[in-house]
Amino acid sequence: MIQLQNLTKDFGTLRAVDHINFDINDGEILGFLGPNGAGKTTTLRMITSFLNPTEGNITVDDYNILENSQKIRKMIGYLPEHNPLYTEMTVYDYLKFVADIREIKNFKKRLKEVIEQCGLHGIIEKPINTLSKGYKQRVGIAQAILHNPKILILDEPTSGLDPNQIAEIRKLIKELGKEKTLLISTHILQEVQAVCERIVIINKGKIVADGSTEELKSSFQNITKINLELNAKENEIKEMTENLKNIKLVSASSKDNNFIQAELEFDSTVDRRPDIYNYIKAKDWTLLEMHRVNVSLEAVFRNLTVEGGE
Repeated sequence: MIQLQNLTKDFGTLRAVDHINFDINDGEILGFLGPNGAGKTTTLRMITSFLNPTEGNITVDDYNILENSQKIRKMIGYLPEHNPLYTEMTVYDYLKFVADIREIKNFKKRLKEVIEQCGLHGIIEKPINTLSKGYKQRVGIAQAILHNPKILILDEPTSGLDPNQIAEIRKLIKELGKEKTLLISTHILQEVQAVCERIVIINKGKIVADGSTEELKSSFQNITKINLELNAKENEIKEMTENLKNIKLVSASSKDNNFIQAELEFDSTVDRRPDIYNYIKAKDWTLLEMHRVNVSLEAVFRNLTVEGGE
């Protein structure tokens, strides 16, 4: 459905997107994940024809975006990160305005369907500036799907919403995903896990991972992480990892009860837990806790996007 080939965008000397390549399949719900400033929004603006690439190419349904931008815009519904609503209008007037721009001929029929899909009953005649942020997001999604596009692109769709509003918007996104190809840009990990089938992670303008949640986690299963809580000093924990070798001290922090919490990691090919336990026993330290840490999407994300991650 969508192909990004060697896509690059420069703003003067700043390279925001750096030769990225990935496809989005027909009917797929793809999460486009990355820290703030990674290049997510710039990529979306190129896919939606708001920005031209510096290099590379985008095709949507086999149409080249530089040669067929008007045709492609008709195929895409887009909700930008900062929802562009005319807040002095009523919901009805705003959606009618959008319909006129898009030359939607069956507006009344389509409006009824969109009201049902987006849960806009009871607010259609209300001024947009009187609505909660959750309802404003619903109106933003309504304008994005009003022309019944094949593809829906949502940039940070739940940003700034309270937990109840987030749950409602996620439910709406899941319903829309049953009939459309969805690309959702976010830096919220729970968002991706809740609604997306596949994840592409971008960092500093480059694609650093592409796969399902389980595929990304499994790529890190060759590392075992364990958490310890014991009455030792940080320098003593560091000395232990140096003496035992092939064990890395990830973090350590003191607790109020003179105990310390530490996270260690080692290659999963050899279980180092007996060595760690025997060392602690020999030092006569009190061990309150030692448990394996399951690899989470958050751990994968941090490993790929923090300074020094590979």
